[in-house]
Amino acid sequence: MAKKVIQGTTVINSSGIKNHFNNVEPVQSIIELIWNGFDANAKTVNVEITYDDFETAKVITVTDDGDGINFLDLESNFNRFNDSLKKTSVDQHGSKGRGRLSFHRLCHQAIWFTKFNAINAYIKINDDDIKLYEAQVDIPTSEQHVLINNYKSGTCVELTQLHSNLPDLIELRKIISNEFCHKLALDADKRILINSLEIEIPENEIKETSFEIDSNKFLIKAIRWEKSPSTEKSFVYLTGTDGKIVHKETSRFNKKRGFYLSVFVASSWADSFSLNGDDIFANAKSNVDSHAWKQLLRFIVDFSREIYEDFLRVQVEKALLQLEVDGVFPQYNEEDREYADWKHQNIKSVVRDIYIADPQLLTTLNIKQKKVFVRLLDKMLVSNKNEDLFDVLESILDLSGTDLSRFSQQLKKTKLENIISSIEELQKRRLAVEKLKLIMNEHYRKVLETPDLQLIIENNTWLFGERYETIGAEEDTFTKIAKTLRDKISNIDNMDEGDVEDKEEIPGAKRQTDLFLARRIPSLDAMGNKIFRCIIIEIKRPSVSLGVKHLRQLEDYAAIIKRHPEFASQKLHFELVLIGRKISSNDFEIPSRLSIYAGNGDVGLVSDEPNMKRYVKNWYTIFDTFELSNSFMLEKLKMERDVIERTSRQELVNELQSEKVTG
Repeated sequence: MAKKVIQGTTVINSSGIKNHFNNVEPVQSIIELIWNGFDANAKTVNVEITYDDFETAKVITVTDDGDGINFLDLESNFNRFNDSLKKTSVDQHGSKGRGRLSFHRLCHQAIWFTKFNAINAYIKINDDDIKLYEAQVDIPTSEQHVLINNYKSGTCVELTQLHSNLPDLIELRKIISNEFCHKLALDADKRILINSLEIEIPENEIKETSFEIDSNKFLIKAIRWEKSPSTEKSFVYLTGTDGKIVHKETSRFNKKRGFYLSVFVASSWADSFSLNGDDIFANAKSNVDSHAWKQLLRFIVDFSREIYEDFLRVQVEKALLQLEVDGVFPQYNEEDREYADWKHQNIKSVVRDIYIADPQLLTTLNIKQKKVFVRLLDKMLVSNKNEDLFDVLESILDLSGTDLSRFSQQLKKTKLENIISSIEELQKRRLAVEKLKLIMNEHYRKVLETPDLQLIIENNTWLFGERYETIGAEEDTFTKIAKTLRDKISNIDNMDEGDVEDKEEIPGAKRQTDLFLARRIPSLDAMGNKIFRCIIIEIKRPSVSLGVKHLRQLEDYAAIIKRHPEFASQKLHFELVLIGRKISSNDFEIPSRLSIYAGNGDVGLVSDEPNMKRYVKNWYTIFDTFELSNSFMLEKLKMERDVIERTSRQELVNELQSEKVTG
């Protein structure tokens, strides 16, 4: 058969065609050609870019193994513009029949080499008169492009006379990956290669489930993308057993900040799907008006909401950490430490709930506005104005009625959980204090198991004050150096009659040893500058009564630390704490030192120098300090717990009574 020449004209003039592409980037030309390949049922699309010695692209080929171009019906293909025959197919991208002509944004000439029904042909278009095309049908194999000679069918588009630049290969792969992520995710058999390197879909998280309706099984795969795909919104895609999309509609989660979700549903139920709905002309039971589809959508919404809430939980922790860094939360310096800690956790929990309810509320504020908002929120939380607080939030949060109800319950639930957990923690601490008090009152002569006592103290360092609650984290190097320096103090471990008030206690005391804790903790000074708090605690054996000898040892230790080169940094702030069962009734030096600093509220302080504080404490002062603050805190928490529980009970009664009346 001799070659057959076909000529035609696209139904629009050249300037009209080019006007459609004024805002199109050159790279879009390649994207459109890849889409054309997939629209022709291609499994693989291969983009090859040839560069010259100056790394400038000279020739580009886009090859696919699809069905090829039906050159016997070019009237339905190349003659159309903005009126493609593919416009009724949900599964196909080229719905306007114009993507092929975008090539002129990148080059002057494009040739489509194609093989359709085992017959070779090519179609050529030049951008100087882009509405005209020339096709030659049944060309010999020698004139067919070498890249599709061995294909049963397919198309190779060759772009030459390039006049615009493309992104580099790394950026081009990112663009292509972002554009085709949905297509590649939906069909694992489809591939795109650029210069022989396969494109991978962007970072994502996949969750799968299944759902059955009227004996029809639906397999659901939800993909949450880390970044927004380039052109697609968040859709729900319905596919049949052949993998083709028969229907898609936008997800209800399109306006969620930073949340990009594609949901793919596969079922044989979709094989007979009709877009006509339940009208008198629709024979298919599978359509958008059917009970099954509506029930499926409800399930997908619930499944998507779970994914969204999981996503938000991760995001909110990042946001809360940033709020901490920015100093948005109040410090509560005037409050008892236990109460301050509870208030801090409580405001964080409420901010967490607000963020989950409406993430944009806080993210749109600057730091100063966030501080004002959080501090006003904090003031209302500890007042009796919780209903007023909810009224304010209701007026500014972008929530549905269902979401508002859920948020209201979550606020109450969070606060109650915080209160209960705080009460439980304080009760555990009170029990620990009672046990230690028993040891110091009744068994102090027999406390011989130093490792056991050491472990008890390491697990309860909050006893020494709020500043020491986190000193359980080991810091080997610092601890070893501090211990070595401590051991240089003359006779620090020796016992004599001056260490006890009852000589009969000496034998037991000699079998006991002192306890030592040392930690270096990143912190902030009073001006907000970053420093290391170096905490060293010396706990004298329970039989020993503290006296001037031990005070001198503490001062000797401070002097050794000051001379040590590794501890010379101005960023190291030391707190040396000496603790004993009691202060000797024969000693006057320690009480005198304590009285000097009694007015500053820092219990046990005996010396305050730049970067170096020294403390002497006895166990009974520690116990009493805890008891006073603990009782105050427990009383406040129990009162708030009772108020919330009473309110919740009454609301439950009202709801049940309302249901009874309306039922």
